[in-house]
Amino acid sequence: MQNPELMSTMQLPFAPAPIRLVVFDWDGTVVDSVAAIAQAIQAAAADLGLRVPADEQARQVIGLGFSDALRAAVPDLPPERQDEYMTRYRQRYLLRASADIPFAGMPDLLAGLAALGVPLAVATGKSRRGLERALDDTGLRQRFVSTRCGEEGFSKPHPWMLASLSDELSVPAESILMVGDTSHDIEMARAFGTASIGVTYGAHALPSLQAARPDVLASSVTELQQLLTPVT
Repeated sequence: MQNPELMSTMQLPFAPAPIRLVVFDWDGTVVDSVAAIAQAIQAAAADLGLRVPADEQARQVIGLGFSDALRAAVPDLPPERQDEYMTRYRQRYLLRASADIPFAGMPDLLAGLAALGVPLAVATGKSRRGLERALDDTGLRQRFVSTRCGEEGFSKPHPWMLASLSDELSVPAESILMVGDTSHDIEMARAFGTASIGVTYGAHALPSLQAARPDVLASSVTELQQLLTPVT
């Protein structure tokens, strides 16, 4: 755990207080994996002879914990077949070699924030096993001081992940910034009282993000980097 007294702060024009921790969602925010996830959700349903969710339905559940995502995307999946579905989903997802590729400019954005001394964390609906693999595959593990997965507590939009990171790193809610591509991320931030940036290049369409009321929106990684430039 990083010593809170050694943490740098970052003043941003839309944040009510200096930011001492920036928390990123993973899929659709850091890495360009939305299409791969949605297609794996659909393919696994087809493999098991279940009703295949439409593209929008499959994309809408990205960011939720796996159980919550299944209830919304594949509602006719019997509980006793959840493990079978998860196995098939992972197989389908891993068949895509490019499933966890950072968005262009994202590694530089993270490196720049790290250079400022502001700690970075991850809050994701991805499984712990999947996130650990992705952190290694992308080479981004060293950028994050801590990570949380939905299966370890409550799924988004419950504020558990942010509350847990806040407790671990001794950073109050008003000094945390959440960056995510879904309404689940923004609603989690609002529930915990943190500032948020909604990125529109990921899973959820603009109207869905706007309805969740982020503090500000970014349409690209370049725009996100500009928003994360401290006020001097």
